[in-house]
Amino acid sequence: MAQIQFKELKPKEAIEFFQQKGYAIGFSWEDIWQSEHQAAFTVAKVAQLDILRDIREAFDASLQNGTTFNDFKKRLEPLLKEKGWWGKSEMTDPLTGEKKMVQLGSPKRLEVIFETNMRTAASEGQWQRIQDTKETFKYLRYNANNSEHPRMQHSGWDNLVLPVDDPFWQAHFPVKAYGCKCF
Repeated sequence: MAQIQFKELKPKEAIEFFQQKGYAIGFSWEDIWQSEHQAAFTVAKVAQLDILRDIREAFDASLQNGTTFNDFKKRLEPLLKEKGWWGKSEMTDPLTGEKKMVQLGSPKRLEVIFETNMRTAASEGQWQRIQDTKETFKYLRYNANNSEHPRMQHSGWDNLVLPVDDPFWQAHFPVKAYGCKCF
């Protein structure tokens, strides 16, 4: 009897989405807004392009190789510490000139960076697959309440079914809200 072998498939569309992104430097997460995140890779408080590249390369390797957050952290934390982007530090907000004590790298920040980018890339990849198959699969169903603390507004959309090309999806898919686990 022939033995079945499974081969891991890379998330092609998610990788393509992530690789097309440019870079954006921002002091606050609010400096780069919504749709700009679709086009640019950014991490708040990273003011040096080399550090932003280091974080992006580590994430890209995780996305391409299917590695875990712990692998991402293990690869990146020593490098960020070596470059001085770790712990709390005083920085000047370039927009206001105000000096602030800010959190640079930390295990929690790395987790947020990893989870946010992984969720966004996966969602964008899914959106591309939806567009590629919309002649056959013409409708989407919004699935909310996938979080321990779901957002009330998102819960109101749970099980909503609309055509793929309905304008609703332009504002609600792929993931548009920080930390959203809806799909």
